[in-house]
Amino acid sequence: MMKKPNDVMLQTFARLIIMIVLSFSIYLLLAGHNSPGGGFIGGLMTATAILILYLSFDLKSIKKVIRFDYIKIIGIGLLLASLTGVVSMVFGFPYLKQFFDYFTFPILGEVELTTALPFDVGIYLVVLASALAIILTIAEDDK
Repeated sequence: MMKKPNDVMLQTFARLIIMIVLSFSIYLLLAGHNSPGGGFIGGLMTATAILILYLSFDLKSIKKVIRFDYIKIIGIGLLLASLTGVVSMVFGFPYLKQFFDYFTFPILGEVELTTALPFDVGIYLVVLASALAIILTIAEDDK
């Protein structure tokens, strides 16, 4: 009879590491239009955090919790990134022309909002779903 390994320490540290990596990936996504970062590196960091989940817990139990169809997420991300460029063309500007302005919100104060953010979110979704689809397809291969 095979004994199940005790991975309590690995799973505890994985939860801490995942929170740090996810927080940093969201920071990179949101700061990407003004400084280094953006959707690509944010998506890779989030994919890394989810892969840490898959490594520290078993593949079947995480698939029960995270029920995303990664192919559909790739399509949604591509659509969002493409529509960001098309919207600027509708108003007579070049494809992917960026606009920004500052708005004042009650709790947050003055915040810069930009059209680069929806594009970055689209890229984020494409990179995240592509990386996970590729890696999990390889991991699930029984041959």
